[in-house]
Amino acid sequence: APALLVAGGPHVEEILRSALFRSLCPVTGQPDFGDVMIRYRGPQIERAALLRYLISYRRHPAFHESCVERIFVDVLARCAPRALTVYARFLRRGGIDINPFRSNFESAPDSVRSARQ
Repeated sequence: APALLVAGGPHVEEILRSALFRSLCPVTGQPDFGDVMIRYRGPQIERAALLRYLISYRRHPAFHESCVERIFVDVLARCAPRALTVYARFLRRGGIDINPFRSNFESAPDSVRSARQ
């Protein structure tokens, strides 16, 4: 649902976070919960639109890395930021940390678990 994304207004540099992200494991159908962080420079992204977009993944079966890549591509195409990072920290399953990172301007942070992981 990339059409849900809306940006406009002043150019800003900000970090947006949501702990409400959920997708479905394409193998088991079980829910995968994650915290998503979007850091960008460019036209301001409408927060309510971004939340609707992230919530639209709740019935979407995809691996964590695919979700982050899709979010990155959609935000880049629809909102046209000059710089963009998408970073997700998913709840652990099977003892494995999965923290996909995609950016066009910065390196991945050190892998430190969040309180929810």
